[in-house]
Amino acid sequence: MSTVNLRRSARAVVVDEDDRVLLLRLAIPDPAGTIAVWITPGGGVEDGETPLAALRRELREEVGLAVDVDPPQVWRQEIVAAGFAPGHDGVMNDYFLVRTASFTPRGAMSDEELAAEHVIGWRWWSLSEIREHRGPELFSPRDLATPLTALIADGVPTQPVPLGL
Repeated sequence: MSTVNLRRSARAVVVDEDDRVLLLRLAIPDPAGTIAVWITPGGGVEDGETPLAALRRELREEVGLAVDVDPPQVWRQEIVAAGFAPGHDGVMNDYFLVRTASFTPRGAMSDEELAAEHVIGWRWWSLSEIREHRGPELFSPRDLATPLTALIADGVPTQPVPLGL
């Protein structure tokens, strides 16, 4: 029996007082051209690190947000696909809800360090903007509007909601 080697990541669903969500814009190189994807802040869980410690580190690095409490986990996304995460068979993303006042992101990482991780911008999105978006840019997860709508309307689920691609 073979074991699937998934890259573990911790991601933050950062929601402000107007129920807008903070997303980072990635420009991912592809043989067919650059693919733009809007994702929640976060990243890989390093060896010996808990998902919450990784979340805190990534939020400081990427957007400059300090999280003092343990935010609740709201979603889990597992994607098994060759080539999806270099050196891995796929990813497992644990998403945590972080409620905060709106702020202008500026993390500890330089623009060059962010670009090396393909991060080229950020934006606060309303639910209606996400639902109505028809551009070539993608969201991760692709159907972000559905779980985000439920999260804002119903609050934190009793168990993390499983997400698809």
